[in-house]
Amino acid sequence: MDEHKKFKRPKKQPVSIDGITSGGRQLGMPVGRSYQPNNQHLTPTLDGATSKADGFHPMRSSTQSLGHSPESDESALLEEPIVLDDITNVEKRRRYFGHKRPRLRKNIKKASLLLLALVLIGGIYLGVKLYVTERHLFRGGGKAPALAENIDINQLKGEGDGRVNILLLGIGGPGHDGPDLTDTIMIVSLDPVNNKVDLLSIPRDLWVKIPNNGYQKINAAYADGKSESRAKTLAAQERDGLNLLDQTIEPVIGIPIHYHAVFDFTAFKDMVDALGGVTFNVPDELYDPTIAWENNWNPVIAKPGVQTMHGAQALLYARSRETSSDFARGQRQRQLLVAIKDKALSVGTFSNPVKISNLLNSLGNNVYTDFSLNDMSRLYQLASKVPSNDIVSLDLVTPPHDLLTTGNMNGLSIVEPKAGLYDYSDMQNYIRNTLRDGFLAKENASVAVYNATSVAGLATAKAAVLKSYGYNVTTVTNAPSATNPATTTIVDLTAGKDKYTRHYLEGRFNITAVSSVPSSSGITPPAGTNFVIILGRDAATSN
Repeated sequence: MDEHKKFKRPKKQPVSIDGITSGGRQLGMPVGRSYQPNNQHLTPTLDGATSKADGFHPMRSSTQSLGHSPESDESALLEEPIVLDDITNVEKRRRYFGHKRPRLRKNIKKASLLLLALVLIGGIYLGVKLYVTERHLFRGGGKAPALAENIDINQLKGEGDGRVNILLLGIGGPGHDGPDLTDTIMIVSLDPVNNKVDLLSIPRDLWVKIPNNGYQKINAAYADGKSESRAKTLAAQERDGLNLLDQTIEPVIGIPIHYHAVFDFTAFKDMVDALGGVTFNVPDELYDPTIAWENNWNPVIAKPGVQTMHGAQALLYARSRETSSDFARGQRQRQLLVAIKDKALSVGTFSNPVKISNLLNSLGNNVYTDFSLNDMSRLYQLASKVPSNDIVSLDLVTPPHDLLTTGNMNGLSIVEPKAGLYDYSDMQNYIRNTLRDGFLAKENASVAVYNATSVAGLATAKAAVLKSYGYNVTTVTNAPSATNPATTTIVDLTAGKDKYTRHYLEGRFNITAVSSVPSSSGITPPAGTNFVIILGRDAATSN
């Protein structure tokens, strides 16, 4: 065969617009070679050639030299493959993270939804617990007119209603001897008008008359009322116990009781533990071998100095009295109450859901109160305004107000007034003036008392009663002439400015005040007098 025919040169293939040939060649693929893209980046060469710009480039082995014809250039261009440059690092990162971002966003969204669900579940849990606790703990029933933000003067029944008096009772509870005997009796008296708080301890052994139950120690009143109750529910029985205690204690102390709270030993211990313990300064070592068995057989209940006590130790500190006295125990209990108040009202406690939950558990299980939830919220607001250093701790045995003493009644060790058995007048005078009505204290209106009757000493007697309630009595004397009027006259010289003092005086004497002194009385009160009381015959026969 002819050599020229055997090696016949292939004909040119027609080129389409996009470079695809009709002979089956792929885009940019030279005859006789497969498509192998170059994965190496173009780098500068020794003779100064630089990398090519991004985009499509013909694979030419060298630059065009002089003497080449256009036909050969066109043929060369058609013979060389067209390839894509390598993907840059930026493009790789863009493509990689482009696939990762949707997954990351989904994970963040899932985590956010999970966190939101946990918050909602926690909120619902605390809400349900608060609701259950409210129904069990905050039953309502008590009422203090002075606790309202907008006080209705007509709700103030008498002197003392200008404060909020809370009776705190501590009992042993189930499993203890005499589980309903009130070992702790304390009055927390809040003055919302002048932002004051006073704590007053009443000795558990004070000898009193309990209505329909004869003469006993005052700590038996609550137990008697509860045990004699015919109510079917425990809460109603507890309420009956408190009613009998109120009837017993109010005539003794001379001030009204507005609210009650009864804690047993377990509630006290659990509450202190729920708060994480309480910190305060122990003034003296407390040594009591009679309860050492409850303190790991250690008779030293507390050493002097600042320390933090948890529930069990705090309870022993509050209960011990065998090596000290009931009066010393009352002082320790008041000290503990202030420490509990500091911890319970601290920001850390009320911002910590776990502590709130534990506190509600301890309060709800072993406590009875007649607060409503709104009452507690308002008390929290008011108590937060009073620094602990301004809380006054009171008793009835510390000079110069040592009004009580110990005695013996049918072989029982009792506490009785120094003034005499069942004579509580000195106690009442001290308590009323120390726990003075907030409105009377703020107005501090001067009062002049005149006796217009022929009953000797009437002005002195009535002035003493008014002083015992905290009135600012500045003048006590007889009227110029004993006209023996049938009724008493109250004169308001403030033109209604001291409206609370006027309200209380009108209620006490059951008359309406006038604005000027009757000319027939012949009385000219001293300058600066705010109220004038002209006693009539009705005052001689009224309490």
